[in-house]
Amino acid sequence: QVQLVESGGGLVQAGGSQRLSCAASGLILSINTMGWYRQAPGKQRDVVATITEGGTTNYADSLKGRFTISRDNREYMIYLQMNDLEPEDTAVYFCYAETAMDHYWGQGTQVTVSS
Repeated sequence: QVQLVESGGGLVQAGGSQRLSCAASGLILSINTMGWYRQAPGKQRDVVATITEGGTTNYADSLKGRFTISRDNREYMIYLQMNDLEPEDTAVYFCYAETAMDHYWGQGTQVTVSS
């Protein structure tokens, strides 16, 4: 089992920045890819960004240039730096971790961007 705990959500004004963190625990040595997804009210959960154990990143096309994912393999944490936030970025942001056998989700953290 892998446990994921997100932190760093909250209320921010449009144009502002916010950094999310996700701490992994449990069978952390089995984790390969980690990432962030988000789910706005009434919408499906969509990928924001992913990062492999080796540091290869992928982003949703619409978020490239504003969001940056990073990973600390020593501490088994990932981060999401979000800049120039827009009201459309308002969503619950979920941390994700993948092993060879399974995948795991955090409980989510709310990010609200006010106009």
